[in-house]
Amino acid sequence: MKDIMGMMKAAQEMQGRMQEFQAKLSDSTVEGRSGAGMVTVTLTLKGDMKRLRIDPSLFSEDSVEVLEDLILAAHNDARGKAETEMNARMQEMTAGLPLPPGMKFPF
Repeated sequence: MKDIMGMMKAAQEMQGRMQEFQAKLSDSTVEGRSGAGMVTVTLTLKGDMKRLRIDPSLFSEDSVEVLEDLILAAHNDARGKAETEMNARMQEMTAGLPLPPGMKFPF
């Protein structure tokens, strides 16, 4: 019975840590860049876009398609960085938990 109580307490502690973790994801940001920094996208680790910066030299009629591609590339770069950072933080937070092999958070 003590083992079950210990597991319940550990689960409650983990739930609290997960809530804190979720809040930190909204506060932390990463930047994605494309076109040698001509387009920069800032995302939270949850994936919400916070800022988009575009070099003024890209604002011409004949560069619309290039600009669209650069925005997409910068967003994808930021999203990849956000996923990497989130996974690293999740791994750090769950280190030491007695999870079965192959089981990952979140379930």
